[in-house]
Amino acid sequence: MADLEVRRRAAPATWDPFSEFRRLSEEMNRLMDQTFGSLAAGVFTPAADIEETDDAYIVEVEVPGVAKDDIDVEVQGRRVVISGERKERERKGVLRSRSRTVGRFRYEALLPGEIVEDDVSADLGDGVLTVTLPKSERERPRRIKVR
Repeated sequence: MADLEVRRRAAPATWDPFSEFRRLSEEMNRLMDQTFGSLAAGVFTPAADIEETDDAYIVEVEVPGVAKDDIDVEVQGRRVVISGERKERERKGVLRSRSRTVGRFRYEALLPGEIVEDDVSADLGDGVLTVTLPKSERERPRRIKVR
């Protein structure tokens, strides 16, 4: 009878896909910093919608986890700029994965018509900032009664 040779295999190394994503993300951030400098460092653009009604433009910006004191809304002419910071929260455990963005954010839009700057309002609720920018009288549609 032939002797069988038994070979022991080393246990396969454990592959951590998150470490690969982190490495790739760090490399992309380094490349962006080299290419664009401080413009790309830590500033992100949140998701937003602009709705136009007969009376106003309504800008809704997703800012979950951001306190109202950490948000700035600026209006100049037809331009609206919303900026602020989503701060890292204190953790008790070990952070194993991250897909949420933290840091400074900025959203800027040029509206198609004139607004009444003194009547602009901003409300924060359920993680959505709603900025209502009333249209000037010239921008509002006039209703003409047909005789």
